[in-house]
Amino acid sequence: GLSAERLTAVVEPLSAWYRDNRRALPWRDDPSPYHEWLSEIMLQQTRIAAVIPYYLRFLEAFPTPEALAAVEDEKLMKLWEGLGYYSRARNLKAAAIRIVEDFGGDLPADYKALLSLPGVGEYTAGAIASIAFGLPEPAVDGTVLRVVMRLCDCHEDVTRPDVKKRVTETLRS
Repeated sequence: GLSAERLTAVVEPLSAWYRDNRRALPWRDDPSPYHEWLSEIMLQQTRIAAVIPYYLRFLEAFPTPEALAAVEDEKLMKLWEGLGYYSRARNLKAAAIRIVEDFGGDLPADYKALLSLPGVGEYTAGAIASIAFGLPEPAVDGTVLRVVMRLCDCHEDVTRPDVKKRVTETLRS
């Protein structure tokens, strides 16, 4: 079965592999909280290659959360057109408004506060917290679960919520 010792033993080798093999992507050039958040929302259920031009256009049109919060819905949807899952665009604007009103225009450097933003789930909050703020928060999705299970030689069903929860909690501790 999956043990905390086995799981924590794969973290550093996996991190080293990532540092040596990661792809060059525009949001990695400047992993500011805003850039990381924007890319994570755009990447949900979308291929990286499709996201890159949208990401670059969005940054040009909305260089700050304030600019995104103030955009007219029609312009936002026009820029989002083709990415699908339009609720993500609506949540981006709603979250930008919250970021401006409740957090002074800066994404909060706190996992639970990030999780409170519209459209931000556990994976996205973990990604922003760890990548943009350097906080020890895991970002566990299906791919991470499958890789970790293989590295740990564990054969538990990764589609079970309790398995994901156990992996996430173990990586968090």
